[in-house]
Amino acid sequence: MNFIETNWMNVIGRVSFANCDPLFDGLNDSWNILPAPPSWLTGHLLNRDCLVAPIPTADLCIHSTELIALKELGIASSGSVGSVLLFGRRIPSLMRDIAVPTDSSTSKTLLPWLLNKRGLEPRILDMGPDLDKMLSVCDGALLIGDRALHHAENSPELVQMDLGTEWQIETSTPMVFGVFAARRDSPINKIQSARNALLETLNRFENDRNHRLDVINRSSERVGFSKKRMSTYFENEVRNRLTSADEDGLAYFAAEVCSIGSIDWLE
Repeated sequence: MNFIETNWMNVIGRVSFANCDPLFDGLNDSWNILPAPPSWLTGHLLNRDCLVAPIPTADLCIHSTELIALKELGIASSGSVGSVLLFGRRIPSLMRDIAVPTDSSTSKTLLPWLLNKRGLEPRILDMGPDLDKMLSVCDGALLIGDRALHHAENSPELVQMDLGTEWQIETSTPMVFGVFAARRDSPINKIQSARNALLETLNRFENDRNHRLDVINRSSERVGFSKKRMSTYFENEVRNRLTSADEDGLAYFAAEVCSIGSIDWLE
């Protein structure tokens, strides 16, 4: 699809990882989809390449005067998220330096904060999300999304920290890694239309057992995981429906990690 020729108000951005499959598998085909890494979607949203997109929570905090969050939709976990992981051959307290991926914003903002709570201040280095290269340079490596899932499956002994688990231990709140957002100057009726379409797809995933199994099967085939692993991922780790508890967790992240006062939600 040529996005230059496409009306941006008919485009929804999506994270190009499995964690958004329940929202986009079966989405009404009247919407065009713009897949991209999480941190890239923020730029697409600000540049009016798309109407709404799931952007990193840290980016929403940075651009809170320009963007507004959509209720109920995001990427969150209550404890283990399974796909935001610190890898290494040393425990975190012995890591002198950690490579963080260039396609992430929330996790590489969150990780130093969590380590600081342990009294740790390793050197943080931006790198491309390649585990072997990252660990050839640094003691630790942060990965997100499908790459993190793959490496955790293949090399579980290298997993040193799940950031969702660590956040809940530290704060007793869920962790919202990404949230659907829109520009404040976008037409509200169009934003609501996109939100309703995404919620319709999510409702079907949650309530239609056959559809849910089909989505899990397609996700399994696409990313190369077993159906059992994908089922566990969607049922016990990552989720896309945000609750009031998630909003509280996001507000805590905004205040304590990003030092901003509040996040505005489109009612």
